[in-house]
Amino acid sequence: MKLLVDESIDQYASLHTSAEPELLRSLEERTYREMDDPQMLTGRVEGRLLKLLVQLSQPRFILEVGTFTGYSALSMAEGLAEGGRIVTCEIDPGAQKVAQEAFDSSPLGRNIEIRMGPALDTIRSLEDPIDLSFIDADKENYPAYYEEILSRTRPGGVLLFDNMLWSGRVVDPPDRTSRAIAALNETIARDQRVENVLLTVRDGIQLVRKL
Repeated sequence: MKLLVDESIDQYASLHTSAEPELLRSLEERTYREMDDPQMLTGRVEGRLLKLLVQLSQPRFILEVGTFTGYSALSMAEGLAEGGRIVTCEIDPGAQKVAQEAFDSSPLGRNIEIRMGPALDTIRSLEDPIDLSFIDADKENYPAYYEEILSRTRPGGVLLFDNMLWSGRVVDPPDRTSRAIAALNETIARDQRVENVLLTVRDGIQLVRKL
C-alpha cells in the first residue's frame, strides 16, 4: 500500500492518536513476523477510529468482511456495549488461526465469531439486521458486498469500506480491482439511499450511513 500522505505526517498522526492495548501491539508484531502481506493490518489510527465509531453508534450486531489476524475485530469489540456481537468472515485458514488465538487471549473474544467460507454466502445467511459493517477484503467483490449488506442494514446503520482510495489508483483506474473500487465510489456518491464521506484516512475509508 502506497502512503497517500507524507510518511512523517502519517507517523505524527499515529503518535498523536490514543494508544492501543498491549494485546493489539503484540498482535501487530506477530502479524509482521509471521504473515504474508502484513501491511493489510488495520493499524493504530484506523483501529482507534473503528473503536470510536462503534462507541458512538452503539451497534448490537457488527459484520466484518476480512478478518485477517483479528486486529480490526478486536478494535471494534473494545467499543461494543454489553450484548453486542461481531461476525467476521475469512477464507484463509492461516489468518483464521492467528485471529482465533488472539480472540481466545482476550475477554473481548467471546463477542467475536469467525465464519469461514465465501463472505457472500455468510452475508446471505444472516437473520439479524446489521447495525455496522466493516468491509476490507476481496476488493473486486466490493460492489456485490455493498448491495447485499446495504439491503440487510437497518435505517441509520453504518457501512465502512476500507482501501477506497487504493493508493490513488481510483483517480485513473489501470486494472480490474481499481475499476471495481472506483465504480463503487461513484455508486455510493450517487445513491439516494445513503449519505457518505470518503475519508482520507490511511488508504481511504468510505463512511456510509443508510437513510
